[in-house]
This record gives sequence, structure tokens and C-alpha cells, in this order.
Amino acid sequence: MDEKTIREKYSRITTYLIKKKLTITTMESCTAGQIASLITDTEGSSAVLKGAFITYSNEAKILQGVPAETIEKYGVYSEETACAMAKAAARAYPSDISLGITGTMANPDPQNPDSTPGEVHFAVKYKEAITSYTTNIEPCSTRYEYKLSAADKIADTLTEILKSSE
Repeated sequence: MDEKTIREKYSRITTYLIKKKLTITTMESCTAGQIASLITDTEGSSAVLKGAFITYSNEAKILQGVPAETIEKYGVYSEETACAMAKAAARAYPSDISLGITGTMANPDPQNPDSTPGEVHFAVKYKEAITSYTTNIEPCSTRYEYKLSAADKIADTLTEILKSSE
């Protein structure tokens, strides 16, 4: 994993969003704002990033509009919760694209028995369509590396979605 390459991917994504006048909103848990941070590293990103949430706890997710029933039924670490996060982000800050990201990094989460270390669930709501994904992150040395690795996989997915919409 090369941090410079990941930053370049987000620079290309952000530049594309600026050029196409598309907006984006994020609701991040395990990435703790890393996606929004990478987006804002590009000059002019204020034209595209409508807002971002870091909803690290279950309570924060619920307070921002994720139905408690979704977490109870499917678990906080699920594609269904990622979809609910993307939808909640889009309701809070209407945008063309919204992301919901949840997962477990290096260790099991003692607060949530459904955690699988290295498993990340994310959803991309683009216009009216929402698609969810599950990916596994290879073991990393630091939490920062886990966040970058998840961000890298999400960047690849975003790039594919944007390319397919042209």
C-alpha cells in the first residue's frame, strides 16, 4: 500500500467531481474521517464535499439517522448498516454521492459481537442507486494503515462507479 498513490486517486476523484459539478457526503466509522480528509486535500474540494460525519459509536450512527433496528437486526458491521449510513448522510447533506463505511480494523470490537477484524462494509449511493460492498483488509501495522487500505479500496470502487456513469 502506497500512501502517495492513494492520495493521487482521491485527487483524481475530487478533480473529476469538481469538473462534473458533482457533490459528495460521507458517514464514516472505521475510517474515522479518512475519506473526507483525502477529498479535502485537493484544492477546490469545498465545491464538492457537502459534509462528513464520523460516527464511530453505534449511538452516533443512530443519532445521525441510522435506524437502531438496522443495527439490531443486521449488526453494526454489515452491508445493511453501511447502506443506512449512506442514506442518512444523503438526507443530512443532499448530494449526488454519499458513502457509508463501517467495519473492524485490527482487533475484535468488545462492544459488538459481530466484528470480524479486517472486514469493512461500505455503501455508495450515487444519484438514486445504492450499492453495498464487503472487503477484507490485509493485516496492517497501524490503524492509520488500515484506514488508508480501506480508503484505497473505496477509491477504486468510486472510480469504477464514476467511469461507468459517463
